[in-house]
Amino acid sequence: MKKEELLNLSPRELVDMGICPTCLDRESGGSIYGDTSDRLLYGDADIECFFVGNPRAAGHMCISSVRHYHDMSEAPDALNEKIFLFAKRCMQIIREVYGCERVYMCTMCDGPNNHYHIQLIPRYAHEERGSVNFVKPRGEYIADKPRLEAVRRRIGYYAVAYESSKL
Repeated sequence: MKKEELLNLSPRELVDMGICPTCLDRESGGSIYGDTSDRLLYGDADIECFFVGNPRAAGHMCISSVRHYHDMSEAPDALNEKIFLFAKRCMQIIREVYGCERVYMCTMCDGPNNHYHIQLIPRYAHEERGSVNFVKPRGEYIADKPRLEAVRRRIGYYAVAYESSKL
């Protein structure tokens, strides 16, 4: 199938065909997921942190490896360590900025060729506790500029401290 035809398929269809939609999106300049720069919180040579376009809750964030790995078991330990440490700090940031009670972390890279990522899903006081939060209905991303900028700024501060500790 030609690349132009692939770009007309859904992410699920691409994964079922063994094609990573995240990698195809990056190669094609955003043809799968569109312009996501309004949700990008942080990015470097290894990872990207961004708000999910179809979130399960306000503040639902994703941390993705830049390079393709099918899941955590394939990724180098140093990358997994970085993702885990960023996730830990991002969970704190989400609680501070959004006022949620908990932030759940999960990874589910399912399908023949998915892209390694973790999701951070906030749970608010009015919501039921437990694993139901991993499957609650998805909504539409609603931009909240003040919160977006607060999260970006705090992750940026953390990234500088993280990189300084690696020197």
